[in-house]
Parts: sequence; C-alpha cells; structure tokens
Amino acid sequence: MSIQIHPTAIIDKGAQVGDHSKIWHWTHVCGRARIGKNCSLGQNVYVGNDTIIGNNVKIQNNVSVFDSVVLDDDVFCGPSMVFTNVYNPRSEISRKKEYRKTHVCHGATLGANCTIICGVNIGEYAFIGAGALINKDIKPYALMVGVPAVHKGWMCKCGIQLKAKGRVKCKCGKVYLISDDQCKPFD
Repeated sequence: MSIQIHPTAIIDKGAQVGDHSKIWHWTHVCGRARIGKNCSLGQNVYVGNDTIIGNNVKIQNNVSVFDSVVLDDDVFCGPSMVFTNVYNPRSEISRKKEYRKTHVCHGATLGANCTIICGVNIGEYAFIGAGALINKDIKPYALMVGVPAVHKGWMCKCGIQLKAKGRVKCKCGKVYLISDDQCKPFD
C-alpha cells in the first residue's frame, strides 16, 4: 500500500485510506472516515467520522468534509468550498442527531468558495460555479451559479459547457440529448 501522508497530517486510528492517496499539510482525518483510492486531500482539510469519500476524489485546500457527507468517485472540491451538516445551528443547542445527509454524485465539480447547504443531492457531473450557494437538489450535468444558485445550462463530462438544445455533440466527441429541464448522455 503506497499512501503519501505529510508529517503534519493527523490520521486518527481506524480511518481507512485507499492506495495511492495523498494527504497534505495540516490535514485531519477522523477515525471512522473512509477515503478511496487515488484521492488527494490538500492542505488544511478536515474529514469527519461519518464521511465517505470515493475513489479519485480531489479535495483542495481549506475544505471541511463534515459528518453525513458522501462524495462519490471522481468528485472535485475546489479551494475553500464549504459543506454544512446542520440546517439551523445554534451554539447553545446540540443538534448532532439532526445532521442532514449531503450526497455529491459521480464526477461532480464544486467550485472554489461555493457553499453546499446540508441535505441536498448534487447530480452526476453537475458543475457548481465558484462562490455559488446550493440550497436544493441539483440535476445531473447542471451548471449552477449565483447566490442562491440558479441553473445556467448544462455541462459535458469533460467540463465544457453545452450551449444548444436537442442532440448536441461536445468538442470532446460525447453526445447528449438536451432539453430545458434535463441533459442525458446519448449512447
């Protein structure tokens, strides 16, 4: 097993970290966290106990992946983006039993400084723009920007915006069927 762990990182006993993963400076992984293969956790990342991170996930600097967050394979978390796990936090009231699950599906991108309010599902290959606020479920391949985020179009698996409707071929060669309310790969 070849895992790179920077000497300043803290990996609590019991944490599962997959082969070929890299954990950088001042990162803390709690004891019940599960991290897949080929992942990269940047500087100052926190991974909670009740957290599942798939294979080939990239988490950039200053991201906290709190309890009840699931990141499927190939998810990208941009620098300083934010997850929450309590909808209505108060310092004087413990709400640990009220954590809401957040699920980020395969291949989704979460841009720098975006905020994901707990309890949402982000569809596969969705693209959340930098600084966006997500407070509802997001459809697969959707491009979301703004505060609160609004739907601005559709994205290819390769990360290029698809700007037409109907049967659309991306520059990378993938083909999609696109309407106002959905984008589906065309096989």
